[in-house]
Amino acid sequence: MRYIEPNRAKVLMIMFFATGALGMIIGIVVAPSSSTMIITFMGVINFGLGAFFVYVFLTQAQKVPDKRKKKRKDN
Repeated sequence: MRYIEPNRAKVLMIMFFATGALGMIIGIVVAPSSSTMIITFMGVINFGLGAFFVYVFLTQAQKVPDKRKKKRKDN
C-alpha cells in the first residue's frame, strides 16, 4: 500500500468515525423501524473504515526523502 500523508490519514479517520457514530445513532434512535438495521449496519462499516485508517496511521513507516534528488554542495 502506498504512503498516506499523516494529515490526510487523520482527516479520513475523523471523517469515518464521525459518520459512523452519526449513522449508528440515527439508525438506532431516529430511523423508522423498516430501515433501522441497514442504516446502523452502514454506520458500523464506516466505524470499521475509521479503525482501518487508525491502523494505517500508526503502522506506516515514515517517508524517507530520496537522496538522489538532494543538491550537492560543491564549495
